[in-house]
Amino acid sequence: MRWRIRSEQLTVVVTLFILLCCNFVFWQRMISYTQPDSFAGWLFIGVGFVFLFLVLNTILTLLALPYVFKPVISVILIVSPFIVYFMSQFGVMINAGMIQNAVETNPAETRDLLTLKMLVYAVILGLLPLIALWRTQIEFRSARREAVIKGAIVGASLVFLGLIAAGFYKDFASLFRNHRELRFVLVPSNYIQASLSYVRQSRSLTPIVVQPIAEDAKLGAAWATRNRPSLTVLVVGETARAANFSLNGYERDTNPELKKIPSLINFPDFHSCGTDTAVSVPCMFSMFERAEYSDDKAKRNQGLLDVMQRAGLSVTWWDNQSGCKGACDRVPNQVLSQTPDAALCRDGECWDEMLLKNLPAQIDSISKEKKNAVLVLHMMGSHGPAYYKRYPPQFEKFKPACNTNQMDKCSQGEIMNSYDNTLLYTDYVLANLIKILEANETKLDTAMMYVSDHGESIGERGLYLHGSPYVIAPSYQTHIPAVMWFSPQYLQSMKLNSACLQQRATQSASHDNVFHSMLGLLDIETKTYKSELDLFAGCKVKQ
Repeated sequence: MRWRIRSEQLTVVVTLFILLCCNFVFWQRMISYTQPDSFAGWLFIGVGFVFLFLVLNTILTLLALPYVFKPVISVILIVSPFIVYFMSQFGVMINAGMIQNAVETNPAETRDLLTLKMLVYAVILGLLPLIALWRTQIEFRSARREAVIKGAIVGASLVFLGLIAAGFYKDFASLFRNHRELRFVLVPSNYIQASLSYVRQSRSLTPIVVQPIAEDAKLGAAWATRNRPSLTVLVVGETARAANFSLNGYERDTNPELKKIPSLINFPDFHSCGTDTAVSVPCMFSMFERAEYSDDKAKRNQGLLDVMQRAGLSVTWWDNQSGCKGACDRVPNQVLSQTPDAALCRDGECWDEMLLKNLPAQIDSISKEKKNAVLVLHMMGSHGPAYYKRYPPQFEKFKPACNTNQMDKCSQGEIMNSYDNTLLYTDYVLANLIKILEANETKLDTAMMYVSDHGESIGERGLYLHGSPYVIAPSYQTHIPAVMWFSPQYLQSMKLNSACLQQRATQSASHDNVFHSMLGLLDIETKTYKSELDLFAGCKVKQ
């Protein structure tokens, strides 16, 4: 059986379906923000619906052409259910960064996101309407007649849109100015605009000619008096938020091992460059501050690791994540899941202890060859929504945990328990890393710095995971943990005052400080260095 329908009738049906079925998140937010409690309030909501109906229906009317309309609507019906699912389940908002995350997601991360509920969304909002669409025969009139009718519809729509704008412009302008996130949840304009923005950014990057930076980089005078090799370990955490670190005052003991280390330096007021890995990782390793950073700049310019390597340090990157996002492209790097250990890896993913497995051998090599090395460890950390996969069973201290990637199947408390267990495991891994470095102090000078890439929302304001546009992101997604540890010999050889560093740690810091702080710590001289962004600048012992 095939249904017959005029093109203008089908555009109305499709428009209503999109606005009513694919935009319930938008309407929930709009009602929440406006709090209509009178006829005037609900009239404003109704006028908003009419306005969006006229805009979308006008666009679809212009696209209602033979051999064009069905393919266009099909794409919308295929993509929209997944967008609606992630917005409704995790509170995510769709921008270019979210599209970039989707494109760069690896198969293991994709598996963690697949759920039965996602399939239900895909069937109800996508497959069934798609079948109905292709079983419908659109009856087009002659080209001239179609043009006349479409012209009348578009003309009338523009008139009504003008009237609405004249009467309600200030109200709508105020709403969208105060709640800019609304445009990130309006389907399908949110993902269409985000995709176009991502494509424009990607297109501008091809072909890429990476420009060298800090070509004058060299090791400073402090290195001339050193007679021992050194290893500086920089650990890039994943999705850890400062609010759940007990070192920062969290009521649960999520840092039982790190708190036992008296010489540990904790930064309680540290903030990220972005709200997702694709932004934060390349940003923290770039010479650009967050205010001037862009993906284009990061890809077209060398970064921190290039400068370290040029100065003469041996630089290596070990990855237990989805890659370094370009930060390690020109230094030796290894993705550890490609050489899995059966005791530490499951289904293509490894626990973060995998980062420590070959560390003793690496230390022996550095010591034997008398190198001065920098090793970057990229953790899997607390990557969600499958938090329960991020730690071995013995680290399930906070119970009951949410042992599924379907967060709607768990209570808020269970989700928080699972997340806190990931931090408990991160604490264990970092403490063990420090123990390994301490055990080798007779061979070389050692240091460890840890900083997360971004934070995480765990149900606050209805948001889950991360990736919110930075301008409206809650502090849970940008306030991150950061800790440091230095062996006594390292402090002495690099002329660092530990008490001064403890005092400096009480002040605010961010990813903006990473590039210049590492140059300052490692005494790398270059005109690119900015002492005002160096966390160690005021804590060097003067000779």
